[in-house]
Amino acid sequence: MITSRLLRTLSAAVCTSLLLANQVHAKSLKDERVTDGPYIDVHNKALSVNWICDDQVKRTQLKLEEDSLPYSFNACGLTAITSQLHFDEQLIEYQNVKRVAALSDLHGQYELMLTLLKNNKIIDKNNRWAFADGHFVITGDIFDRGDKVTEILWFIHDLEKQAEQAGGKIHLLLGNHEVMVLNGDLRYLHPKYVKAEQLLETPFDQLFNQQTILGRWLRSKPVLVKINDHLYAHGGFHPQLAEDKVTLDTINKTFKSHLVEKELPKKREGFARYLHKTHGPIWYRGYFKDDGATAEELDLLLKHFDVNHIVVGHTSQKKIETRFNGKVIAIDSSIKKGKYGEVLFIENGKHERGTLKGKRKPLKR
Repeated sequence: MITSRLLRTLSAAVCTSLLLANQVHAKSLKDERVTDGPYIDVHNKALSVNWICDDQVKRTQLKLEEDSLPYSFNACGLTAITSQLHFDEQLIEYQNVKRVAALSDLHGQYELMLTLLKNNKIIDKNNRWAFADGHFVITGDIFDRGDKVTEILWFIHDLEKQAEQAGGKIHLLLGNHEVMVLNGDLRYLHPKYVKAEQLLETPFDQLFNQQTILGRWLRSKPVLVKINDHLYAHGGFHPQLAEDKVTLDTINKTFKSHLVEKELPKKREGFARYLHKTHGPIWYRGYFKDDGATAEELDLLLKHFDVNHIVVGHTSQKKIETRFNGKVIAIDSSIKKGKYGEVLFIENGKHERGTLKGKRKPLKR
């Protein structure tokens, strides 16, 4: 029988452990010096540019002249380029695309991403677009876990414009971690960003609000895209969507119009709430569970959306793999661990895995 004295002893031990853990965490945050940015707010006649350089906050005001675009920002060894201040909603269906590359779940692993893209000739040695008229899909989750989220965001933001100028296209889709951060769920932030929000005296999610360039850019991104006979999303599509004959356009518009709950007049409800929960396109894991989607249900989905393959991230694998005899392609290759990653290539009806070293290997069904 546990005595009250023992309970007090155990309680004291737990409290001491928690206190020590918090002290260690606080010490690590204090000792780790932060360089980050820029976070750019758009005002009526000015841009407010905020950096952190070796723990020192630097703020600059620039007169806003849209005919002076693109703007290039350089400080602290970091660079950001923006060619626009407002962003249109993205199209979600494309046909007659000759070649596609896709990956997922970068989670702040900037250097690994660059290595993977260079070795697979999506970018050149100078980190410039090299995929010509190809389409490059990122099925979400740039945010959280890693410590180079901002660098990836600005890199993709600029690469997007380079791709368009070459006749190509980048499709950045929303993942659950983008939506979590925009909604103030910051549980998975790297300690660097916990310290950054403290130094900037701004909650991390507010660094991506509607008045910021990156915040506006992210809000323009879709939750899905259909390219030729492949349908892409972060998590996937529950079979109920096919049974209810819901269109891709309805899914995307409903999801996007309820993206950030605190920006809505009331909480999500009905179909919008459904899409933002477990069975929605950013959270669904039913293709990887024994009690998840059946082969018959998957075929119903494919027929309803008029595709032959569904490509998803979210559920981590050691390499790009398939399920359901190649009908589902899982492209989360655990880049988040910072050691390895792969790119899916689709060209001339063939599916290949691009390894970290840039070798192409046939994708097994």
